[in-house]
Amino acid sequence: MSGFQHELAAAISRATGEAFVPQTTRVMHGGDISKAFTLGDGTRTFFVKTQPAPRPPVGRASGGVPLAGNAGRSAMFEAEAAGLAELAAANAVRVPQVICQGIADGSPYLVLEYLPLDGRGDAALLGRQLAQQHRVNAAQYGGPHDNWIGATPQPNAWMDDWVEFWRERRLGFQLERAARNGYGGALQRDGAALMARLETLFAGYRPQPALLHGDLWGGNHGFLTDGTPVIFDPATYYGDRECDLAMSELFGGFAPGFHAAYREVWPLDAGYATRRTLYNLYHILNHANLFGGSYAAQAHRMILQLLAELR
Repeated sequence: MSGFQHELAAAISRATGEAFVPQTTRVMHGGDISKAFTLGDGTRTFFVKTQPAPRPPVGRASGGVPLAGNAGRSAMFEAEAAGLAELAAANAVRVPQVICQGIADGSPYLVLEYLPLDGRGDAALLGRQLAQQHRVNAAQYGGPHDNWIGATPQPNAWMDDWVEFWRERRLGFQLERAARNGYGGALQRDGAALMARLETLFAGYRPQPALLHGDLWGGNHGFLTDGTPVIFDPATYYGDRECDLAMSELFGGFAPGFHAAYREVWPLDAGYATRRTLYNLYHILNHANLFGGSYAAQAHRMILQLLAELR
């Protein structure tokens, strides 16, 4: 057993109150940022995420100190664990239980309950449970801690005004990063024009600060073998519930029954069709900043579409 696994096993033993001696390891695939594997002792199995490479890049909490190296990577797992705990407390959609989190042999790690998942299950139940989760509210928009959206820092400092929150903490933040990454010109010009007119997209609409998953694309949900829905890898904060629903439509992966069941429990405002583009613009800008390629051009097209609807 490697030094990392030895320290990890000791941490699991302390957290569970039962000696854990791993006998099997299985590499898990699908994550873009962390490496993942399972550890089993023949009776119990745990899901482990770790970041042995120096990723994500240096982050900065909103108004805080830059996070680099192990401190930054450990903070990323701390934020994920806190988000999972908050979602679990909502008692709505199932999430993996957090076992422990820390640094072993120089590598940050997060240990979670292992849940064997299937790609198919009760999509309608997921829709109803997500609506239940969104009924959990806060007094302001944001969250008690910053976190990450993919490998990008996500500032969540509380604000009273949702439009200002979206302008400053979401679109403005991503556009500034895009400028530093060389995406200037028309993207920045038209992005600034859109941000100056955001209020128009919220005329007569003031969303409740709902508990959001924050990164609800198809790859961040699954189902247990009995059909029970599960969500994971959150970027949790309190904001417009439409944000989760918009991202669930961005890349697909959700069965039609999911959307129908959500709307049956909690119908959407008529302006959602337009704000869906606005909310997904944040994620496309983030993809441009993380991966480059054609995402910047796609973001610009989305901005032009929104500006056209404002005329």
